[in-house]
Amino acid sequence: MDGIHDMGGMHGFGKVEPEENEPVFHAEWEGRCLALNRAMGFTRLWTIDQTRAGIEELPPDVYLSSSYYKKWALRLENMVVQQGLADAEEIRNGHAARPGRPLKRKLTLADVDASLTRGSYARPAPAPARFKVGDRVRTKNIHPATHTRLPRYARDKVGTIAALRGCHVFPDTAAIGKGENPQWLYTVLFDGRELWGEAAESLLKVSIEAFEPYLEPA
Repeated sequence: MDGIHDMGGMHGFGKVEPEENEPVFHAEWEGRCLALNRAMGFTRLWTIDQTRAGIEELPPDVYLSSSYYKKWALRLENMVVQQGLADAEEIRNGHAARPGRPLKRKLTLADVDASLTRGSYARPAPAPARFKVGDRVRTKNIHPATHTRLPRYARDKVGTIAALRGCHVFPDTAAIGKGENPQWLYTVLFDGRELWGEAAESLLKVSIEAFEPYLEPA
């Protein structure tokens, strides 16, 4: 998806300024937001890729003016409404106006440790890998209206396969409810000037993780 969230290489936002001695949470509500998102993720009503897409769908002005956990909170509200678990009026009022929808899975205290561990997204390969280490490839110039893991700055660029990372759930289809569609994943290494032009540092190298459908022979 082309949107304000895809900020890699975008000018005008200044340097990333890490906060010295940054706390885990800046306010109590942020911890509650994380807990709510973990609890709802445990229900398996949506995939991790659908949650990423949910943040990407926030309007640009909302995205740019919201903190990290505010984005999480807004995304969760929208997904709860989309799933029919509550409506917008119930969220505004802070209480239910109808019986709740039964869930197949609910997070219990015994499940908390497991819920904090990310699962494996590796899957059996449907076919041999198309590329091997050392192959020169060009990323496709795609502009999907839905979620993709190919950043805008790395589209239509030539790089070299540096590693094969196995076969994994394909985020582009998982994010829109069209199944896991396992695809080979590669590390692709680019010269900095290929991405950023002649003004880039001459020794700069940039690598990305790219799924096979993003690539074609150079």
